Amino acid sequence: MWLQKPANLDAREPTRAGYRHVVGADWATPADLRRDFRTAGILRDGCAAFNLAGHEYRLVVSIHYPYRTVYARFIGTYQQYDDIDAQSIWAESPMDIKPIRTAEDYQRALADIESSMSAKLDSPEGERLEVLVTLVEAYEKKHFPMELPDPVAAIKFRMDQLGLTPKDLAPMIGRLNRVYEILSHKRSLTLKMIRRLNLDLGIPAECLIKQPGNTNAA
Repeated sequence: MWLQKPANLDAREPTRAGYRHVVGADWATPADLRRDFRTAGILRDGCAAFNLAGHEYRLVVSIHYPYRTVYARFIGTYQQYDDIDAQSIWAESPMDIKPIRTAEDYQRALADIESSMSAKLDSPEGERLEVLVTLVEAYEKKHFPMELPDPVAAIKFRMDQLGLTPKDLAPMIGRLNRVYEILSHKRSLTLKMIRRLNLDLGIPAECLIKQPGNTNAA
């Protein structure tokens, strides 16, 4: 989105932070998702909606819980979200499985996956879905390498999803003024802070470690 609209560049880091967290998630049911993201909106047919960048943007995903797969269906401002039907964004897809070599092939495969999300495990349809997912993952790994988010973006993403305030971070970071220094990039995270944020908020350690220079002493 930010590539086509530079004005939406502020959505990049929260989106990356969300991606990194979802990669490590293990959601078997919508209840698992809500335990991890308290502010997530559970929609019908396996869909869910997330707030990004302090509620500036809305992300809608489809989740196939048996396969532990998550596919982004929409990302945009709240106004754009209000203008679409979050449950019916993509059209019907072709039925033949083909190699994914181009962007058009990729989009067709994503649409095909969306139309097959209700397939049962160990059924012909389920096996076909598994093949499609494997093809798409291979294409994404090659063409869309995802950089780790800024550590502060990762923290703010979790704050959004858990409904936390800066005061709630004090047990993990220290005094409130230190929390604000971290959130404004005036101070780097210490190893002790990284460990607590990883343990208490479930933020991947590799996201928190990515910062310029060495960490300060605790």
